[in-house]
Amino acid sequence: MPPSKLDSLYRRMLITRFFEKGWGKPENLRRVFQFRKIISSRETCFKLVPRDYPVEITKKEIYSESTLIEGKFTTPLELHLPGVVPKAAQNAYFQLLIPNKWVDEHHKPVCIHLAGTGDHFFWRRRNFIAKPLLKDANIGSIILENPFYGLRKPDDQIRSNLHNVSDIFVMGGCLILECLVLLHWCERNGFGPLGVTGLSMGGHMASLAATNWPKPLVLVPCLSWSTASAVFTTGVMSQSINWDMLETQYYSDGMYRERLSKMVTVIDDAFAAGQKFIQNFNQSLHELREDISDTRQIQELNDDTVVGDKYDVQGNSDKNDCNSIFLTKTIKNTKLDSDNLTLPLKEAPNGQKSAIPSDATQNSTNSTLTKLMKLILPAAAESKNDKIDITKTNWWEREALQFMRGMMDECTHLKNFSKPYDTSLIIVVCAKDDAYVPRDGCSSLEDIWPGAEIRYLDAGHVSAYVLHQKLFRSCIKEAFDRAKKIRNIGEDLKCEMTYQQLLNKYAKNI
Repeated sequence: MPPSKLDSLYRRMLITRFFEKGWGKPENLRRVFQFRKIISSRETCFKLVPRDYPVEITKKEIYSESTLIEGKFTTPLELHLPGVVPKAAQNAYFQLLIPNKWVDEHHKPVCIHLAGTGDHFFWRRRNFIAKPLLKDANIGSIILENPFYGLRKPDDQIRSNLHNVSDIFVMGGCLILECLVLLHWCERNGFGPLGVTGLSMGGHMASLAATNWPKPLVLVPCLSWSTASAVFTTGVMSQSINWDMLETQYYSDGMYRERLSKMVTVIDDAFAAGQKFIQNFNQSLHELREDISDTRQIQELNDDTVVGDKYDVQGNSDKNDCNSIFLTKTIKNTKLDSDNLTLPLKEAPNGQKSAIPSDATQNSTNSTLTKLMKLILPAAAESKNDKIDITKTNWWEREALQFMRGMMDECTHLKNFSKPYDTSLIIVVCAKDDAYVPRDGCSSLEDIWPGAEIRYLDAGHVSAYVLHQKLFRSCIKEAFDRAKKIRNIGEDLKCEMTYQQLLNKYAKNI
């Protein structure tokens, strides 16, 4: 399905511009990349937040059917990476909405709701999701304020315009650890089963946070996918980024290009996608025998009048068998080099493989392999160069953009994080025509999280957000119904450190 035109139109109407000050301090990025390797593993991340981490209740209001509690605590990321979190964002603020009377005193479900892009303060999530869940399903909600948003927005930041690329990673690191604080706090207060959800950016942050809880946890990410890299490089959000400025800064400071770029890895690059296609094509070759046979019959008719390049096939098998063996062996033996992606097209007389020269292009198109490769790589197959180079497209020639994709994959790709403890409690809701969160070329959540359920809406990102709030709530309710049947027994992971010991450990930095 084509990307939603409404998504593109809506994005053009907004004046929000992201990362106006650049990538962020190189030293902060270096520390964040190193810390990512710690918080991406459940075994190491869970031990960063003590079970007795203090939470301060600042306000309590009792209504006829519900109670609204407000609280705050210091984000653990400031203790572990002092100086990275802006002062305004160092205190985490939240609201807890629970019923005055639980239907079952032994079953007190509470779900953490994380904010999407532009969702400042609490009112939107409280009125559109938390209150209906409380009324319809007796599910409590914790609404956590995002770093850089609402009460945690730096004074010099306008709306949701994050100043630096590094801010998105600081936001994610804060939310991962803050969710651990809130999950511990919920357990201490007798709530459960527990869950986490969010829309758009909030959905992806919820996915990251859920990877580090060592017990069954409901997870309902809506309108998000396996990585944020496509959002900022190929989605409509990329139109809100000053790429020229980022590229200038990238080349002007050697730290970005010479050191930081070597610390990140693109997970889903275009070549990997092509490699996977060729592998799958080779595995299912028998399904294409009829088409190949028809093509060869046409080729033989052409060969009566035009003498084309022939491929030598060794062996004494019959003609059809030879053709099949040739195709299979050619694809299997094609060497794929990520640094120099070329496809050998012809066997030279001296036995070495070489590309077909340009003056033989017309004859080479008679080859079945060439026709198949033109379907696989239509743009590259028409090249007049000595060899087909599938890495050089106008978009990806820009090294700064590749650096952005590597950074986003390094810090947000779910392949880099632990798999949630119980994937049967995961219901993912995606929009088929989502232009904000493209899925093409990205790893599938079905592959990363076997057992998770993926549901697709026949809508774009904006229309799904506006029209399908009820569906999002029903998925949350369904996931919590599943959690009723699962015993709350998880991995034997403990944080042996108390909060005071944590403070003492970092006393010199405070």
